[in-house]
Amino acid sequence: MPSVVGLLEQRELVARRRVDELREEADRVQAELALAERDWKEWAIARSRVGEVLAPADETEHGHDQADRTAPTADGQAEEASSTPEAAKVKAQVPVWREGLAWSALSVNYQRILKTLADRARLGQGPMTCQEMAALFGMDVEPGRVEAPRSKAKRLVAHGWLAEPAPGRFTLARGVSGPGGGS
Repeated sequence: MPSVVGLLEQRELVARRRVDELREEADRVQAELALAERDWKEWAIARSRVGEVLAPADETEHGHDQADRTAPTADGQAEEASSTPEAAKVKAQVPVWREGLAWSALSVNYQRILKTLADRARLGQGPMTCQEMAALFGMDVEPGRVEAPRSKAKRLVAHGWLAEPAPGRFTLARGVSGPGGGS
């Protein structure tokens, strides 16, 4: 009859082998996950870069009348007055800032960025990074997640709503103030 200690050693050995197998599988999955995340981030960056490259060409093509052809709807989204391709509708969500233009001309996500920066300015705090915005909005502060507020902030800078006094640090542009209006 085997000893109790011998039986315990056998079961411990089986359990240790199972742990080793699972660790190997976990390492393999972690490595695969890291590759997939890197691939995903690269595609997100590529899409963002293409959007940045195409944005100025779209503005110069349509001139300043692009902002005049958009009208805010009841839900705060900007609606294109004429029939245009889908890409132009996305572009119309951020009209070029002008004196008296209300924040309601922007989508809710853009308004949230402006409100955050307006609150920060009201409290006498300086510019804000996209990592700080992401954390404040309850998002994970990792490169793939921070890309969304960064891209929106850059678009707001390009359209005159925000200023970027230092790379990656954003504040309201001169003349842009409370949510009731653009000035």
